[in-house]
Amino acid sequence: MDSEIFFADLRTRHRRTLFDKIEDLLRRAGIERCVRTGDLVAVKLHFGERGNASFLRPVFVRRVVDLLKELGAKPFLTDTNTLYRGSRTDAVSHLETAVLHGFSYATVVAPVVIAGGLRGNTGLKIPVSGKHFREASVAAEIVHADALVVLTHFKGHDVAGFGGAIKNLGMGCATREGKLAQHSDVSPKVKAKRCVACGECVKWCAHAAITVDEKARIHPDRCVGCGECILTCPTGAIQIRWTEGPLTMQEKMAEYALAALHGKQDRAVFLNFLTQVSPACDCHGHNDAAIVPDVGLTAGRDPVAIDQASVDLVNACPGREDSALRSNREPGGDKFRGVYPQIDWSVQLAHAERIGLGTRGYRLTRLDS
Repeated sequence: MDSEIFFADLRTRHRRTLFDKIEDLLRRAGIERCVRTGDLVAVKLHFGERGNASFLRPVFVRRVVDLLKELGAKPFLTDTNTLYRGSRTDAVSHLETAVLHGFSYATVVAPVVIAGGLRGNTGLKIPVSGKHFREASVAAEIVHADALVVLTHFKGHDVAGFGGAIKNLGMGCATREGKLAQHSDVSPKVKAKRCVACGECVKWCAHAAITVDEKARIHPDRCVGCGECILTCPTGAIQIRWTEGPLTMQEKMAEYALAALHGKQDRAVFLNFLTQVSPACDCHGHNDAAIVPDVGLTAGRDPVAIDQASVDLVNACPGREDSALRSNREPGGDKFRGVYPQIDWSVQLAHAERIGLGTRGYRLTRLDS
């Protein structure tokens, strides 16, 4: 059966603001059936890398928090630490970045809890029946939450083609080990020029997979791919070995999304913001001009259907000439292939549907038509 997806454009008036539309979308999507009194609700979003300005506005998130509290829930804002080195590498720098971007308690009236612990290594193994994984390492706070509200800035992505609800779940809810597993099928590498043989990586490796002589050496037969050494190396000598191509990574991401929803398939609601549709992820320390005019917001209970609907709505728009869009600017043209012609973004949707995460079929209800 097709999934029901709700859409609201950005037109407002005195008695119907954008904040009202956000609440209306969530109620129509069935948030009252997902959340119960006393629930600890993880509001999963992306706080944005420092230098980036296309992440969701905190005032929009505040309206979601207000609604959850009205329903008797106890919401908290959350995201996981990044695999790469940046302003969200560990929980301390991640919290600082979130506050600098406006996600303070005074603004959103909800605490920020970084999922996955101080260094991104606190997770649980969740069983998943996939093509690539039999289990997935998901951040403990996501697993232990009673319900999920997934808020996603819909945009382009240089590996997945686009970043939507599936990516927010799959990559965004994984521990550092899980992120590394999605990006690579081999051990991290040591860049010899940067290695000073300090031995810090050996202290943090729980599997005796690293030895140090003149330089550090990672033993693939012992490495479990937790990524701990990548974070703790003080000189940045231990680096991610990016081996997975776009197709495999998208499939792995879909399987991790299924794991993140384990036990909460009926306790999750999704809201995609099709605004400031930048060509690349909010993980970048900058954001380029939007590739289409602002479109609106979509909401639903099916992460596959909401992403399919969001892609279709973006592609229906005329492309902006003053953007990274190199082709397909006409209404109906594939905007994401216009930015990344070599990436077939449909892989994540097809695989997600195949493994039972959701359906690509949808019925679109326009709230203001």
